[in-house]
Amino acid sequence: MNYTDFKVAKDVKLKLYKSMLKPRMIEEKMLILLRQGKISKWFSGIGQEAISIGVTTALNSDEYILPMHRNLGVFTTRDIPLYRLFTQWQGKASGFTQGRDRSFHFGTQEFKIVGMISHLGPQLGVADGIALAHKLKKEKKVTAVFTGEGATSEGDFHEALNVASVWSLPVLFCVENNGYGLSTPTNEQFKCENIADKGVGYGMESHIIDGNNILEVYFKVADLIRDMRINPRPVLLEFKTFRMRGHEEASGTKYVPQELLDTWAEKDPLENFTQYLLRENILTEESIANFKAEIQSEIDEHLKIAFAEEAIIPNQSKELSEVYKKFDLKEVEPSKFVTNIRLVDAISEGLRQSMKKFDNLVIMGQDVAEYGGVFKITDGFVNDFGKERVRNTPICESAIVSAAMGLSINGMKAVMEMQFADFASSGFNPIVNYLAKSFYRWGENADVVIRMPCGGGVSAGPFHSQTNEAWFTKTPGLKVVYPAFPYDAKGLLATSIEDPNPVLFFEHKGLYRSFYQEVPVDYYTLPLGKASLLKQGDQITIVTYGAGVHWALETLEKNTDIRADLLDLRTLQPLDINAIYDSVKRTGKLIILQEDSLFGGIASDISAMVMENCFEYLDGPIKRVGSLETPIPFNTKLEEQYLAKSRFESDLKELIAY
Repeated sequence: MNYTDFKVAKDVKLKLYKSMLKPRMIEEKMLILLRQGKISKWFSGIGQEAISIGVTTALNSDEYILPMHRNLGVFTTRDIPLYRLFTQWQGKASGFTQGRDRSFHFGTQEFKIVGMISHLGPQLGVADGIALAHKLKKEKKVTAVFTGEGATSEGDFHEALNVASVWSLPVLFCVENNGYGLSTPTNEQFKCENIADKGVGYGMESHIIDGNNILEVYFKVADLIRDMRINPRPVLLEFKTFRMRGHEEASGTKYVPQELLDTWAEKDPLENFTQYLLRENILTEESIANFKAEIQSEIDEHLKIAFAEEAIIPNQSKELSEVYKKFDLKEVEPSKFVTNIRLVDAISEGLRQSMKKFDNLVIMGQDVAEYGGVFKITDGFVNDFGKERVRNTPICESAIVSAAMGLSINGMKAVMEMQFADFASSGFNPIVNYLAKSFYRWGENADVVIRMPCGGGVSAGPFHSQTNEAWFTKTPGLKVVYPAFPYDAKGLLATSIEDPNPVLFFEHKGLYRSFYQEVPVDYYTLPLGKASLLKQGDQITIVTYGAGVHWALETLEKNTDIRADLLDLRTLQPLDINAIYDSVKRTGKLIILQEDSLFGGIASDISAMVMENCFEYLDGPIKRVGSLETPIPFNTKLEEQYLAKSRFESDLKELIAY
């Protein structure tokens, strides 16, 4: 292995040696503890330490790094106290996830590390967002993100590299090509000879580096990073290495030819570097023994601390209270000065005023800049706030959701516009697995609002008409807002942007330009989780939201003899269930109207909760009214038949007569 081509100072060589030795010794101990049942799982990075150590050493300590589960060297090189790692792997309270996640599925702002999730790909887009925040704040910093060659087959890899290239983001994409994705060899994963060859397709600089040569890794990465800080751009690095143990210990390596293991064993990065340093008289056998004794003492000391810590005692209230970041809204009262505007205008006005209030707020989405978005919500925003803060994106919902998370991690706020709520399916993974779970897992909130133009009644067909809120109300960690009126939309959007938690903000397309209302001119907020009682009556309770509110109002205006409580939920998560209970206890009957197809929607959960908590107050069965169990058709007559509106009046009268 050639070390002589890389001019690195002796003290740095010694530092690199100790930095590689430490995770190797920790791993050897962890493999023993795994066999003893004292940790639950282990993903070995033995033989790949040079990559983690070289990259991390080249970065400044205040630059973010996003590692994978074979990058123990990232954590040790950032000098994380070992007992915190040990308790993390044992599922104890001092671990970074307090027993809520395992392995390296965590991050820490203190050490500027953002851990992986098992879906792998989204963290590449998160790195884009972190780097974008640095660029917007004019900070000359680089973000490094790791992935394996297996994850380069995911769409998130393509999306993240494309976004980074288009936006000239200073991201170092580090691909550890270690031969196998679990048991699948590289020749069954991709056809090109090298991962680095893909860089040309993105107009991106790329390099192949010997991942087992610590001096080559450190020297080349440090040189690149110095230049990237001055000339921001993404760089794709392919580190050639090998995974000497199983994907995780239980899987073993029987599928790997022995001669291949033997070949790579001779390229062991630690052993070869040790021999080089001995030849150069930088190390001696005595100094090696001293370093090992020092590290072993540290491991033993911190293991004692970890073993001595008591096991977690489950506390239900603690778990439930830490799904969302605490948010105490300081309500801004609406002014007396009003204007008569539509829903689309109210949303645009609320968004514009939030952009003025928060100079760290960034809007992202397809065609949101000069074009103003397909519904013209952001028309004129580029002139007021500039293209840096109002950003057109490629068509890559997953990467942009992930980038919004990265902006939040790096101290900014993000509003992403899904061009249509239907397209959230392309960004579903990072929404439900990254944004929703990060605060519960390791205390990192997602200060992100995703705007969701939705709904039928406009003959837009199966791919532009869904009301898919039930995809997200099921997922703990997300908030879901669904206003029916301009006044509510403006105030709730302002609150959603202030809220440090991820919010799905549904905007019904059919209501955008069909209804006017007096709306305060100035900035104001409305609390999430508080329903609005629009009408009062003692005969029946009607619970609905979105377009359903207007359908219910039309029905009551047509049938003036019906005495109903009409509750507009406004937000679905948090849900004002107490307002529903209070009304049902007074009226004795409940009908729930939703535009979504019936099965599995919010109406089903409300019905179940009322049955469980208000059964003795009911004078009839709870009735749910939803749209047909079909995709939404395009033809106007078919769509009218599909929508719940066509059945609501008859179902309402039937329940009243029960």
